[in-house]
This record gives sequence, structure tokens and C-alpha cells, in this order.
Amino acid sequence: MKPYALFKKDYHSELRTRYAINSLVMFIIVALSVILFSIGNEKIPQNLTAGLLWVVIFFSAMSGLSRAFVSEEERGTSLILHLIAAPTTIFSGKLLFNLILVFLMNIIITILYSVLFEEFIIRNFLLFFLTFILSNIGLAIASTIIAAIISKAGAKGTLYPVLSFPILLPLILISVMLTSYSMVGTSFADAVIELAVLACYDVIMLTISYMLFDFIWKD
Repeated sequence: MKPYALFKKDYHSELRTRYAINSLVMFIIVALSVILFSIGNEKIPQNLTAGLLWVVIFFSAMSGLSRAFVSEEERGTSLILHLIAAPTTIFSGKLLFNLILVFLMNIIITILYSVLFEEFIIRNFLLFFLTFILSNIGLAIASTIIAAIISKAGAKGTLYPVLSFPILLPLILISVMLTSYSMVGTSFADAVIELAVLACYDVIMLTISYMLFDFIWKD
């Protein structure tokens, strides 16, 4: 079984149930509406605008990505996956699905955010684009391995935010910082160190995930 085959299975399953999609859509609408009505006509600083964007992204990810492996345990299909696919293949398929879901979700959030909030103006688009790509990759990788861990636990609903917060906090902080830089027009050269840290986070999380997933999946 190849990763793409597992991705297709998850894709068709999501089309039937629409659990993740419905959760993401509802949370995005509610979160943006609450922020918009809370701010009203007030002018907010650019760093706060960047922070609010990543708050919405972070909690949207928690509401939609936590069931990547939980659904397999609930449906009883995890045993079949044990028999027909290697652990690295399973993780790669789940990661591919989460990557596409994260990018689609965050593109929609960013577009809506830019329309609803006048203060959200990007002056260095290249910096924001690289931040967006690297942050989404890191978010998908971390969310996938966390979802694999909580699928083996009893309190699945409460364990995901507990585990994800310390793991994703460095990613969120750097993403907020780089988004603020892109909004004020900071040059690309002045943000190289932060981008390098973000890229290192992705590489480290990907390496650790593939190293640990074999033990997590067979536990």
C-alpha cells in the first residue's frame, strides 16, 4: 500500500462524513466573527493583527486535525492498516492528507482575514509567502504525530490541546513574529535567522515524527 492510496482513502472518507471540514468551517466562521465584533471600529496594532491571525489558525487546526488517527481507532480499521502497510507509509499518507487540508484551510482563513481586517496589509509578500509555507508544513507535521499519540490514549478530546500547545508554541511565536515583519515591510535579509529557525523546526519535527511513529503505531 502506497501513501497516495491511504490519502485517497482518507479523502473519500472525509467526503462522506465531512467531520473535519465541517469542524474547520464552523470554527473559522465563529472565530473570525467573534474577533471582528470584539474589535468593532477600533484600530489594532499590526503585531496584534498578526497574532490574531495565528490564533485562529492554531485553534482551527486543533478542531480539525486531531482525528487523523482517532477515526481509524473508532472505526476499527487500524488493525487492517497494521497488516497491509508499513508504519512509514501510514504516516506519509496521513501527513499528505493533513498537509493539503492545512494549506486549504489557512488559505481560506488568510483571504477572509485580509478582507475583514483593514489593518492586515502585507508589505513584504515574499517574506509572508515563505512564512506561510514553512509554518503550514510544520503545523501539519506536528498535528499528525500528535494525532497519532492521542489515538492510543483514553482521553482523546482533552489530550490534543495539552500536547499540541507546548509543541506548537515555538512555531506559532516565530510565525507571528515573521508575519509582523512582513506587515511592516522588514527586508528579507533581516528575517533570515527567523526563517532558518522555522525551517529547522520543520526538519526536526519531520525527523522525530518518522523516528517515533513506528513505536507509537505498534504500541
